[in-house]
Amino acid sequence: MPTTPNVGVTAALAGAAPARTSLALFSLRDRVALVTGGHRGIGLEMALALAEAGAVVYCLDLATEPSDNWKKVQSYVSALPAGEQDLKGRLEYLAGDVRDQKAMWAAVEGIVQREGRIDICMANAGILHWSDCLEYSAENFKKVHEVNVCGVLFAAQAAGRQMVKLGIPGSIVLSASTSGHITNPTQHLTAYNSSKSAVLQMARSLACELGPKKIRVNSISPGYIVSDMTRGALDEPGLEERLSAHNPMNRLGSTDELRGVALFLASDASSFVTGADILIDGGQCSW
Repeated sequence: MPTTPNVGVTAALAGAAPARTSLALFSLRDRVALVTGGHRGIGLEMALALAEAGAVVYCLDLATEPSDNWKKVQSYVSALPAGEQDLKGRLEYLAGDVRDQKAMWAAVEGIVQREGRIDICMANAGILHWSDCLEYSAENFKKVHEVNVCGVLFAAQAAGRQMVKLGIPGSIVLSASTSGHITNPTQHLTAYNSSKSAVLQMARSLACELGPKKIRVNSISPGYIVSDMTRGALDEPGLEERLSAHNPMNRLGSTDELRGVALFLASDASSFVTGADILIDGGQCSW
């Protein structure tokens, strides 16, 4: 059941004092989150959204030290007004490699030692590599899957192990892609596409295993999003227009358009949602 079951129509019929409880479902006050790939792009955008909702968010990425841009976002969070709900979110940085299973487990254990809990995991770290399928080297194919599949599992394991240990009904969100649902025209991304398809099935499988432990697992599938990872490729003349034509909205998405979905899945607003995938693709998969 939701953490505050006496809401909505039930509260009204029970004669409870009138209160605006809908937005409170999205509050992450006193919760702790891990976002892998949280140094920039989609990961940092989602981390900021969680922090704005009151969570303490650990951004894990490869860089030994965070960039100046990450530090600016951290300062932005620290300067946010608490508001009526006394939200005190903050951003922290952790250096780590999602491909190292034991290091990931240790990293989340360290978070729990410092914060006393872990409620949310967004396994977002991923890489992209382009190659003709008949020429794809074993090294590059394995590297994509090590990050995009193994790294996602190891992050989910690290958080899930601590959630079970502490008895926390947590939320784990895996970053998949529309590329796990469809094949994008003219793009030679066999390794990436197959890795994201694996993430979709991983989310369903984990949801079924962890549901009895009260841990929810879902995935998100962004479409063409302008981010640090994709911005350079969009310099190719005419590419943005061609990609935009792949969806009914005839435009690319921006990283901030993933904030609402991330907050929904991380919070009690999605308390009965598990094993689901949410497309954020401008309708691309509807063609």
